[in-house]
Amino acid sequence: MRAPGIIAAGIIAALAIGAAGCAESDRGEDDEAATSGTFIFAGAGDPKNFDPIFNDDGESFRPIRQIYDTLVTHKPGTADLEGGLAESWTNDPTGKIWTFTLRQGVKFHDGTALDAAAVCANFDRWYNMKGEAAQSQMIYYTDIFGGFAGSPDALYDNCKAQDASTAVLTLKKYKGAFPGAFALTAFSIASPAAMKQYDADTVTQNGDSFSYSTFANEHPTGTGAFTYGGWDKATGEITLNKNPDYWGDKAKVDKMIIKIIKDENTRKQELRAGTVQAIDFPAPADRKALADEGYEVLERPAFNILYLGINQKNNPKLKDLRVRQAIAYALNREQLVQTKGPGGSVVADQFLPSSVLGYAPDVQKYEYSVDKAKQLLSEAGATGLTLNFYYPTEVSRPYMPNPQEIFTVLANDLQAAGIKVNGVPRPWNGGFKDDVQQFGKQDLHILGWTGDYNDPGNFVGTFFGRPKVEFGDDALTEMFTAITKADATVDQAAKKTAFEQVNRDLAAKWLPAVPIWHAPPAIVTTKNVEGLVPSPLTAEEFNTVSITK
Repeated sequence: MRAPGIIAAGIIAALAIGAAGCAESDRGEDDEAATSGTFIFAGAGDPKNFDPIFNDDGESFRPIRQIYDTLVTHKPGTADLEGGLAESWTNDPTGKIWTFTLRQGVKFHDGTALDAAAVCANFDRWYNMKGEAAQSQMIYYTDIFGGFAGSPDALYDNCKAQDASTAVLTLKKYKGAFPGAFALTAFSIASPAAMKQYDADTVTQNGDSFSYSTFANEHPTGTGAFTYGGWDKATGEITLNKNPDYWGDKAKVDKMIIKIIKDENTRKQELRAGTVQAIDFPAPADRKALADEGYEVLERPAFNILYLGINQKNNPKLKDLRVRQAIAYALNREQLVQTKGPGGSVVADQFLPSSVLGYAPDVQKYEYSVDKAKQLLSEAGATGLTLNFYYPTEVSRPYMPNPQEIFTVLANDLQAAGIKVNGVPRPWNGGFKDDVQQFGKQDLHILGWTGDYNDPGNFVGTFFGRPKVEFGDDALTEMFTAITKADATVDQAAKKTAFEQVNRDLAAKWLPAVPIWHAPPAIVTTKNVEGLVPSPLTAEEFNTVSITK
């Protein structure tokens, strides 16, 4: 049995990804292991749907990652880039033209060929997406590619099939997100034939709810190690079947079931009962007990951030920097880490881990001080402030193992400083995320992020690189300009300097949110599970898993 804390220091070091201009991979040469059995993994929340481009949360990406592949991926257990559907890739000196050499003989689950035309069809689909409802759900696309056809902010120019195995992508300008962003699960490559057959672009909005296509809900079609076998919503089970024609390392089990169990304690009980073989995001207090009972506790590095978001739109008092600073001073984050954080959690003073380029050790700190919070509220004329604080239910996240408990602690801190808090619990998908990110109903909310690749733009740029409904921060144009300029800086030393200043200004001048902690998430498995490789990005692929007798 391996000891708890299996993630080695070398994996953490591997988070330092370079923006190499060329890479290749030999994945898939040794895949003749025997296969059998069913692997049952307890998911922590409902997926939204199974169309990658319309998702941005881990519970949706967990099954999506098994069904689809990306052009570029990560070496298992690390954040190092390697070839996915592309055997190799190169970029020109400007960083605007990317050439992908595709693997030969890869097929989608519907039997159609993965070729350069199919790759370009995906990029063209995203760029030409019509309808406000559909575009509003493409959060990753907007964050990375800026906008859609006709938008002056659009980064995408075109994609051409130079030949069947060579796709050439042209951007309008350099962006530091690449090549790492090509590995984003949202940019997985889907079958053009299936998308056409099942009306993939159909997204409708009815009030606060969104409905998706037959492709997204019933016929997701990629090239991945597993094929989609259905979602039984009555039992909460998503079935994935081994793809016998997979181009890479074929799945070692015949079937995988993601059993959605929203309550953390119930997940633990089912693990002990043997009805599931793995759970994600165990309660911090349970890790040692489970390890002592003989379960495998696989810890990941804390490549994430939990933050308290502040929406400046609804309550005009929140536009005053002094009020936002008062909120920061009111939070006893050190105590929160000690009482509710997983072992190894640390208080965050900025919105990216210290291992990421651009981390600035000299940012303004907000040490816990109720007196300072009350003073700033008085100076701003905000005494007696009342705020609606939204938090999610029916979910656990890598950076947020128990939202209810975290909300309670933070709300008590704010109330001690004289801020009245109205707690608003909302279910994760179809409730909280839409209310916060699409409609901006909240004044405060807790949310977070697990990094997709080691670049400051993936953290700071994702949150604050453009106006977001989540923060109601349209007036902070100086912030958007500074982040855009830093992200477009090609020289790495200059980029580091630029993002360090951005992080100083985020803390001292803008403060659109308050960073809370960085927390290492874990997976727990039964003793008969072998080959599960924990990812520092919480981006596990389960084709390597086998079940012993």
